[in-house]
Amino acid sequence: MKEPLIYRTAEYIRLSREDGDKAESDSIVNQKKLISAYLKERKEFLLYDTYVDDGYSGTNFDEVG
Repeated sequence: MKEPLIYRTAEYIRLSREDGDKAESDSIVNQKKLISAYLKERKEFLLYDTYVDDGYSGTNFDEVG
């Protein structure tokens, strides 16, 4: 029997404008919970990395890091 494929997966979590200037936004926390629950149900996905955009704007082209 053929082994099931496993996909290395990254989660991308992004700040909501509705969260304003909070240290860590509610949307970030909620997105982490939702994605974790989803991945627990899907055994074919292996969480490889997490990317969190908690305030960096996509309109800013300065390099991060």
